[in-house]
Amino acid sequence: MYTNHEVWFITGAQLLYGGEAVVAVDAHSTGIVKGLNDSGKIPVKVVYKGTVNSSREVAAAFSAANNDPRCAGVITWMHTFSPAKMWIKGLQEFRKPLLHLHTQFNKEIPWGEIDMDFMNLNQSAHGDREFGHIASRLHARRKVVVGHWADEGVQARIAVWTRVAVAWADAQEMVVVRFGDNMNNVAVTDGDKLEAEARLGYHVDYYGIGCLVAYQEAVTEGDVDALVEEYERLYDLADNCKRGARDHRQVREAAREEVALRRFLRDKGAMAFTTNFDALHGLDQLPGLACQRLMAEGYGFGAEGDWKTAALLRTLWVMALGLPGGTSFMEDYTYHFKGERSAILQSHMLEVSPEIAARRPRLEVHPLGIGGKADPARLVFTAGPGAGIAATIVDTGNRFRMIVNNVDVIEPEAALPKLPVASALWIPRPSLEVSAAAWILAGGTHHTAFTRALTNEYFEDYAEIAGIELLTIDERTTVNGFKFEMKVNEIYYR
Repeated sequence: MYTNHEVWFITGAQLLYGGEAVVAVDAHSTGIVKGLNDSGKIPVKVVYKGTVNSSREVAAAFSAANNDPRCAGVITWMHTFSPAKMWIKGLQEFRKPLLHLHTQFNKEIPWGEIDMDFMNLNQSAHGDREFGHIASRLHARRKVVVGHWADEGVQARIAVWTRVAVAWADAQEMVVVRFGDNMNNVAVTDGDKLEAEARLGYHVDYYGIGCLVAYQEAVTEGDVDALVEEYERLYDLADNCKRGARDHRQVREAAREEVALRRFLRDKGAMAFTTNFDALHGLDQLPGLACQRLMAEGYGFGAEGDWKTAALLRTLWVMALGLPGGTSFMEDYTYHFKGERSAILQSHMLEVSPEIAARRPRLEVHPLGIGGKADPARLVFTAGPGAGIAATIVDTGNRFRMIVNNVDVIEPEAALPKLPVASALWIPRPSLEVSAAAWILAGGTHHTAFTRALTNEYFEDYAEIAGIELLTIDERTTVNGFKFEMKVNEIYYR
């Protein structure tokens, strides 16, 4: 349950039908909101903000929503015929996520009792179409959910939107810390940070690695002892990592870096960060273990200065809060060509979140051939099998494009005794050949934000709220169809 945010419920009506109708509309609205909250399906509190009957009331309600930091979005419902001109000013000024719930209070027609009074009062089928027209006329971005408000399927779709709305609200306050710049000469992880803040909300700040080193110097041996004890409780330590063993010092230095990094991010109010193995001056090792553990706590992460993936990962983590499956930074590494079972081995040098581990991770220390530092500690594991989604956001020059690929994580065919990093093996839908071709044609990154907790609906809602392009690669994708979709989108976004 998200406790720092709420969504507002606003009902549209008019005063044409008299005072008794106003009382009934209010009672029905209160009943729906109570039902949604009592269902246990909606992860954020729904707050009834009353019925609006005029342009002034609509504008006041939307203005209040814009200015209330707790309000993550608004659900609208037209109980009766609500003349849509009165919604114009409010919709023009509204800046937060909008869900149009097309429902009615009663589930079925009362065949033996229905009369014109009932018809005049219960005409959402009429009123919601009027509202839908003006929302479309004004090009208002919104999600439309149709069905009876008490049905589980309807509540599930509302729940998805509320999670995305809260994640969007979180992104508007998100600070991303970059230690160093992007890795030299890499194109896809760079982009327009100014446009990202204007379009997607989050702010990206640069800090030299020396700023983190200063925090590291303030970490005490007692701080390190406490964190190493936590490692020993949560993970299996390799023999060379245990107390008194050859590489136990490296475990302690990894803990020192983690304490410093967590304190730095907390003091800066940041919920996402990037590192760069070319910028490690003053650190003992690449802080891979710290990155892994901070991701599991909800921090977004991007390697080699990839601020867009760091921000997206944080947003997906917020969406998935409390859901099983986990999220993680990931990178395409190497292919396993095997016909219909062709797969991609996903990993990174160190930084994969233990949220997606199939079994208890093992803490190990091994050499790292880049970065020029001491051997770093890391958690080693393989991801559990199941359906997932790999996503990225790229800067195409004139817009941001979100690309998502549905994948199926599978068990490796054999053990990986010489691979000293966490990994996942997945078969991308509809196949490796089609998905890789589509991903490359779309300009997709080699880094992704991966989740096993979310479905495509979350990404559709996010792209709608953000007003960015969405390209989905799934079991229905063909290369020709995908290329045609991109050509149409190019015209639309020109």
